[in-house]
Amino acid sequence: MFRTATRIAVAVAALICAGPVVAQDSYPSSPIRVVVGFAPGGITDVVARLMAQKLAVQMNTSALVENKVGANTSIAAEYVARSRPDGYNLLFATPSQVLSPAFGEKLSYDLFKDFTPITLYATSPQLLFVNPSVPAKTAAEFIAYVKANPDKLAYGSAGAGSIVHLGAALFLQTNGLTALHVPYKGSAPALQDLIGGRIQFAMQSQSGMPPLVKEGRVKALGIASLKRSAQLPDVPTLSETVMPGFQMGSWNGVLAAAQTPPAIVRRLNAEMLKSLQDGEMKAKFAQEGVEALGTSPEEFSTYLHSEVDRWTRVIKTGNIKLE
Repeated sequence: MFRTATRIAVAVAALICAGPVVAQDSYPSSPIRVVVGFAPGGITDVVARLMAQKLAVQMNTSALVENKVGANTSIAAEYVARSRPDGYNLLFATPSQVLSPAFGEKLSYDLFKDFTPITLYATSPQLLFVNPSVPAKTAAEFIAYVKANPDKLAYGSAGAGSIVHLGAALFLQTNGLTALHVPYKGSAPALQDLIGGRIQFAMQSQSGMPPLVKEGRVKALGIASLKRSAQLPDVPTLSETVMPGFQMGSWNGVLAAAQTPPAIVRRLNAEMLKSLQDGEMKAKFAQEGVEALGTSPEEFSTYLHSEVDRWTRVIKTGNIKLE
């Protein structure tokens, strides 16, 4: 009896253990859902759809983008955090995922306990743009000008606590500068006032900006990246001019629910890195002002921790509040 019971117990345990293995070996056997916390049409949605299209072809499955908008992407994040850890629901993460904990917001999920990092996929570096009336042709001249006119210049953002706001705040703090922050309800009205001269500068992505620079409606003084933009090759990096090593922008990464099997995490990571090597993908990224990244899950985890620490310091130093 004891031997029979033992054999049955071992067999049951083997079947239980074999279940996930079979599921992993057959992955993917149903559509993969990429969940985006923003409305369709924005740069995050565009990059997510480009990635999903490549994954569908490479993995011989369906990959769908689902937009779950609201609560500063928390609705999308909670959906994925509470989903089954099987690799079929992926969060297309943005800086919002690190800014919420940096501000100490109370969330229904924990960034580091409820998610499994897959990869840091792409970034759209921010650029320093100024109104043509600003008497500065370089980033160094601009820093000197702001320093000589403390609190007399105004900069705009897509809203208090947004990555655009914090990017400008970081630029100012790093260079010992002070200026007036003017929050807007989105990037478009902020850009309109920058062109109109009602604000003097802004840090924002280059999406849609090259024509305005070429027409002389705004001036681009530097890009927060280690390499120059293919769209604006004459604009130097801030790193090569005034801020060595400075990188900052709106990034996209991929997170799955915590306890997603390592084999599935490795498969997704490999497929996403492969998609970034595609020539068509590279061309579309360049057209959108996006830089391909592609990291290991471990590197992405380290990055997330460092970003929370980074923005927590910026928020505390500037006494920045969400409005």
